[in-house]
Amino acid sequence: MPKFAEFFFDVGSPASYLAWTQMPTICAQTGADLVFKPMLLGGVFQATGNASPAMVPAKGRYMTQDLTRFAQRYGVPFRMNPHFPINTLQLMRATIAMLMREPAQFMAFTNTLFTAMWVDGANLNDPATIATVLAKAGFDPAEVMALAGDAEVKAALKANTEEAVARGVFGAPTVFVGDTLFFGQDRLDFVREALAARP
Repeated sequence: MPKFAEFFFDVGSPASYLAWTQMPTICAQTGADLVFKPMLLGGVFQATGNASPAMVPAKGRYMTQDLTRFAQRYGVPFRMNPHFPINTLQLMRATIAMLMREPAQFMAFTNTLFTAMWVDGANLNDPATIATVLAKAGFDPAEVMALAGDAEVKAALKANTEEAVARGVFGAPTVFVGDTLFFGQDRLDFVREALAARP
């Protein structure tokens, strides 16, 4: 029986970005498949009564310091986006659209958004900035946004978000190994152990 990790994420989450940089290696090293589950974090927050740590100033300051420490540990670039929080509805529709319609380009596309958000500090609240970021990376912005507007794509993002809530997700990133939930990029050691323990 194949083993796999389900990765629920939103590109507007800095912790999701850090987990994104680590999960492929963890799965490769443990012989597991990585199943991507794009979701709308705002929808999860609304359904669960949760909110971004940044809404509490002291917690937000600590979160930025902690994320920076982990980025250094992982050896990946990171800086807190000065435009945070970002409304990611269109971005996540576009992300799941690529997963559904252009799977061969999904990794490059999602990496483009994560990098623009959490390395370059781009204002992805601004449609013109999104278009520039996508075009620079070789994607057709009009084509991407057309895909994001597809009714099946919208339904798929809603379904992933509802599935996440139904399974106990309250934030991002969340990884499932079987029925076991692991929340946060700082719990990836437990994800690795859980995958390694599965036959």
